[in-house]
Amino acid sequence: MSKPSAATDIRQTIDDIYQAESRRVFASLIRLLGDFDLAEDALQDAYIAALQQWPEAGVPNNPRAWLVSTGRFKAIDNFRRRARFDNSLAALAENFDDGTKEFDEVIDDGIQDDRLRLIFTCCHPALSSEARVALTLREVCGLATEEIARAFLTSPSTLAQRIVRAKSKIRDAGIPYQVPERAELAERLDTVLQVIYLVYNEGYTASAGDSLTRSDLSAEAIRLTRLLYQLLPEPDVAGLLALMLLQESRHDARETPNGDIVLLEDQDRSRWNRAYIEEGTELVERALSGGEVGAYTIQAAIAAIHASAPAPQATDWAEIVAFYDLLIQAQPSPVVQLNRAVAVAMRDGPEAGLTLIDEILARGDLASYHLAHAARADLCRRLGRNVDARIAYQRALEFVSLEPERRFLEQRLQSLSG
Repeated sequence: MSKPSAATDIRQTIDDIYQAESRRVFASLIRLLGDFDLAEDALQDAYIAALQQWPEAGVPNNPRAWLVSTGRFKAIDNFRRRARFDNSLAALAENFDDGTKEFDEVIDDGIQDDRLRLIFTCCHPALSSEARVALTLREVCGLATEEIARAFLTSPSTLAQRIVRAKSKIRDAGIPYQVPERAELAERLDTVLQVIYLVYNEGYTASAGDSLTRSDLSAEAIRLTRLLYQLLPEPDVAGLLALMLLQESRHDARETPNGDIVLLEDQDRSRWNRAYIEEGTELVERALSGGEVGAYTIQAAIAAIHASAPAPQATDWAEIVAFYDLLIQAQPSPVVQLNRAVAVAMRDGPEAGLTLIDEILARGDLASYHLAHAARADLCRRLGRNVDARIAYQRALEFVSLEPERRFLEQRLQSLSG
């Protein structure tokens, strides 16, 4: 064991290990103890033990394995103490003891897989969509309940109840803590990717509030997808990771210092993150060559075209429209149709795009979606139809809830009035 020279160094080391390893340790403790709350208590007990023992004994060569082992035995000791008053707990403690030898032999080998098991458990299709997101952010990413509640515009108490119900559902329904078998992996993986992308989108463009982005959420989603791709290098995972990296590459150029929106066509492309673009583009190429192409990969291919254009006028809009045609087949939705209509407007002119958007709105699709009315307003503005543009901007303002978007629409409306 190594022995840092001062107690302050040890405390900093423990803090660093907690930041880096706590969710991995937690995932392993869930596997070993079979319960979220027991694992959380065991995790805290293990770190208390580290604070007490490491200053004297030194930091173990494998801190993560030490913490998992210590947390598990702390839980067993707690069961033994409580078993004096409840005989049913004695059986549980004995059951945990029975697996000690096997556990010691495989403790370090399975820890990475434990995180993957935890992701699939939190995203089980038996849970509601809201519960999957909340549980993933809390248990896999380690975000505080207050942080999650603030991001999704709900009260901490409501969010906490949602998490408690999800844990109870997992326990009562006997949802297994495991990666699904290959036969059902496709369906389950799709659910996991949907949850992660929902988290990323909330970080990339917040649903409401004063700030355009929530960098903590987008960073967690990317971190989670990196982990998923390391453990499960499927083409769909590569496509999602590529999509998020390529979108995130524009982060620093999307806002002014005052927090106002900067449109893609007006962004300073020298501020785009070239490392993200290179990594994302390589992942897109890998995913496209992996057989059947999924929706995330198609969206990533579109983002890669934008990223490769040195200037807005150099964007290959014909290729983007072609990818949107594929995306509509893979993931038909009014929002995809809207995005395709905007791309058609860039390829063929605003009149062509406006015709398509009017068809979408005439069907009643996206009637309360502010971006549909904002897109219509912009095309009307480009055509010189200022009265129609003003009406569309006013309509968009009725449905917008994000303050930077509201300011942008009001500025556009004022420019027409001027």
